[in-house]
Amino acid sequence: MKIVTDTNIIFSAILNSNGTIGDLIFNSDNVFEYYSSGYMPYEIDKHWQKLKKISKLTEQQLKESRLKISRKIQFLNEELVPEKIWKRAEETVSDIDIDDTDFVAMAIYLKGSIWTGDKVLYNGLKSKKFKHVYNTAELLKIRDAMIHKRAKR
Repeated sequence: MKIVTDTNIIFSAILNSNGTIGDLIFNSDNVFEYYSSGYMPYEIDKHWQKLKKISKLTEQQLKESRLKISRKIQFLNEELVPEKIWKRAEETVSDIDIDDTDFVAMAIYLKGSIWTGDKVLYNGLKSKKFKHVYNTAELLKIRDAMIHKRAKR
């Protein structure tokens, strides 16, 4: 299952790779493939000082956490997404948050799902019948059900 991770999920994983979000990223091999925007590394750089300030990690620990997370996520070049999909994504999020257009466009392009901790985005997409958007608790249930199903075979 292809999962497009949004900014808040990646930031949370960097800040606490041992939490539930980290568990999903590091312990879901053969269940989920993670993707995000090719712009994400720049977004992390842009907010690095804030991440340092709110984390309890040293600079080195934060860098190691970022590297670990980055190895589990494929950063997709947005230019691969056709214009038609961009327009559809933009229409979908125009009254939710235009800044989330890239995540919706990538999910449509990959025929995948979005993983977000952004309640406004989650509720907005759900209200528009966008079926493939999940919060952390839902993704955890899906992962655990798939692992359990495979173990029964």
